[in-house]
Amino acid sequence: MAGEGESSPGRLHDGFVPGRYPIDAYGGGGFRFAEMSHRGSILALPSGVRAWDVTAPEGITPESLRPLLAEAGGVDLLLLGTGADIVFVPDALRQHLKAAGIGLDVMQTGAAARTYNILMAENRKVAAALIAVP
Repeated sequence: MAGEGESSPGRLHDGFVPGRYPIDAYGGGGFRFAEMSHRGSILALPSGVRAWDVTAPEGITPESLRPLLAEAGGVDLLLLGTGADIVFVPDALRQHLKAAGIGLDVMQTGAAARTYNILMAENRKVAAALIAVP
């Protein structure tokens, strides 16, 4: 943080900003967090916020969630924001997450961002995979 000997993150470095941050705003094809704006989807993980190349629910796969699965021990629940609409998530994906010890809650991106902020403020072991909405 600025004033603590470090500069403000300002932008994603190699698609990643270390640390846990609330989602300040969403819409317009992106998100605001950590005093910066990012166009596109994001993964908010215990280690930090990273750019996520998923643009539609069909792109949500074990492969696209690999960064989350790498931090499975630090996450009890994944909030999956599927855009403007809630969509069906294949049972195979649910089972893949369950095998890693991660619960799944699927909702619209706005609801997922708001829920993430609440659970993060409660210091819960939560992550969010958020598809950007126009």
